[in-house]
Amino acid sequence: MRRLVADKDDTEQVFEIMNALSGRSPDWGYARMLTTPEGGVQAYRRVELADHLQDRVWLAQFAPGSVGAAYLAFIDAEDFSAYGLADESRKVTDSEIEAAHPRAWYARRLRDVHDIWHVLTGYRADALGEACLVAFSLPQTRSAGFGLIATGIALQFMRARTGYPCARAVLKAWRDGRRAAWLPGEDYEQLLAEPLVEARRRLGIATPVIYQRVPPSLCNAYHGGKG
Repeated sequence: MRRLVADKDDTEQVFEIMNALSGRSPDWGYARMLTTPEGGVQAYRRVELADHLQDRVWLAQFAPGSVGAAYLAFIDAEDFSAYGLADESRKVTDSEIEAAHPRAWYARRLRDVHDIWHVLTGYRADALGEACLVAFSLPQTRSAGFGLIATGIALQFMRARTGYPCARAVLKAWRDGRRAAWLPGEDYEQLLAEPLVEARRRLGIATPVIYQRVPPSLCNAYHGGKG
């Protein structure tokens, strides 16, 4: 956690924390998929989303204003890639994320949709945006690792005394994650084709109004960070 606080771009530390604290959350999430009609279809199909999300030709088909178009713009602006995120997850030596098992497939699914959730929620890839997104992800996944990361970064922002409601933004993100539809069971191939505004409305994803009040120049300005 200290390494992640010192460098919010050290994604390997995120996966170390998530691997250590995942507990039974993947079992819970996979079991929940099987209880919903759409989730059951996705579990049966077991699509590896990283392969689609790495395919720029496939991504380029989505119309302007769609979730897919916004996702492509996001990863281009941040110089991210689905395979890059997957490579970081494989650096955890005792991880079973690449195992041939439904639980591991579900874990890969959560990993691969992370940047889509950035787009859906409106949180950028700065330190505060990442803290808000993992706070949103906590009730969606029940993974304690998300709770530790969100709390740790929120405390750093409180210590930084930016004069803006950074910690409140993280708390609101957690509340919004509780109120939103359950995202892991969505059909992401269909979701990417959906207009972003309509997708947010359908899924009950609230506008991150408190986060938006924090100037972008301060969204990395937490204690111990690079900002």
